[in-house]
Amino acid sequence: MSADSHALPERRLDVKHAVALCVGMVVGAGIFKTSPMVAQALVEPWQLYAAWALGGVLSLVGALCFAELAAAFPDAGGDYHFLRRAYGHRLGFLFAWSRFAVIHTGSMALLGFVFGDYLAQVVDLSPWLGAHASALLAAGLIVGLTGLNLLGVQVGLGTQLGLTTLVLAGLALLGGAAGAQQLGGVAPATLGAAAAVPDWGLAMVFVFLAYGGWSDAATLSAEMRDAQRGMPRALLLGLALVMVLYLLANWAYVRVLGLPGLAHSEAPAAELMRVVWGRGAELLMVGVVTLTALSVMNAILIAGPRTTYAAARDLAAEWHLARWNARRGTPSAAVLATSGVALALVAFGDLTRGGFSTMVDYLSPVYWFFATLSGLAVIVLRWREPQAPRPFRVPLYPGLPLLFAGCSAYVLWSSLIYVKAGAVVGVVVLAVGAVLLWGHGRRRSR
Repeated sequence: MSADSHALPERRLDVKHAVALCVGMVVGAGIFKTSPMVAQALVEPWQLYAAWALGGVLSLVGALCFAELAAAFPDAGGDYHFLRRAYGHRLGFLFAWSRFAVIHTGSMALLGFVFGDYLAQVVDLSPWLGAHASALLAAGLIVGLTGLNLLGVQVGLGTQLGLTTLVLAGLALLGGAAGAQQLGGVAPATLGAAAAVPDWGLAMVFVFLAYGGWSDAATLSAEMRDAQRGMPRALLLGLALVMVLYLLANWAYVRVLGLPGLAHSEAPAAELMRVVWGRGAELLMVGVVTLTALSVMNAILIAGPRTTYAAARDLAAEWHLARWNARRGTPSAAVLATSGVALALVAFGDLTRGGFSTMVDYLSPVYWFFATLSGLAVIVLRWREPQAPRPFRVPLYPGLPLLFAGCSAYVLWSSLIYVKAGAVVGVVVLAVGAVLLWGHGRRRSR
């Protein structure tokens, strides 16, 4: 055992660093695609703004719960470590399976469709690729990124931060374009309602998808210099900034396109820029979205296979997924398996003609099932390990953990209530993982 095998993260981050990382972990390409789905479920613009504000507040509540867990039990495994500690190794490994087969791979396919939809907005590829243009572009991007990662070529931290700055600038640019329309007295392109009756549950599924990432941001609490107050301040400031940016983007969409126009747009950011400033601005926004999708997908393809490799190594060292390629410095088998599942999900999304929305259906029930358990883990671990040092404690305990768990359960129910194909397949894949884990456990016990 190495000398540093029990080393803990060092407290080096101050509030401004944590705020920057928090914003970078949350804001991604999803905001450029989720707003139309939210608009389709709601009737009035104020409902759209209320949904995005509510999503920000509830995400902050969840982040405070994760901050306590990360401060008390710092570990690079994040959610995997908390769940395993609270509920046992079987559920921890089931979560690792869900990341491999549903959450990470579904997110890669989802972002691939964002890339494909936006590129297809400005380049007519239908003569060559037909109705499958978006899916083929998504698949091509996944294959290209997989090749780079197998060669050991990875986008560095500086580049990732630069691309995050680019997407923040893109959101600000949307606000500037809408402001120009406002000052010029130009009316929205369309008026009226997007839906007959509001469906808040469906709207919040897509809102929370765009706020995803705060669970990773909360694990930074183990590295904050001010263990008591640093993380709550960073989360409050970071998520408040994200919420302002998201509200600004949605106000811009509604101000220029109108709520019905937003609801029916495949690429609202690009369409907004074209309406206000022409073709050149549209191409610029497509470039911003493309680079953002590429950045996030690459980050998933770096981190996801490593989680898969670690879980496979802990479960059965003889598995092919538990092999590390020392020459390339990558878990090559896990990288190939991750990209293979992501490509299969792209094909599934194309087959259902849902693309992006099918992937949301696919990963949402599984994600919110584990989010519900994570919220309750705060209570479980306070009961099971009351002696553990807790530099930060979630305020209003147990009210906030129960509120977050209840909201997560509501979104879980909302993502299942319509029993769409994507949701059914996602739940079945999770069940397959449970069966495999149970069978492996029985063989080991003999």
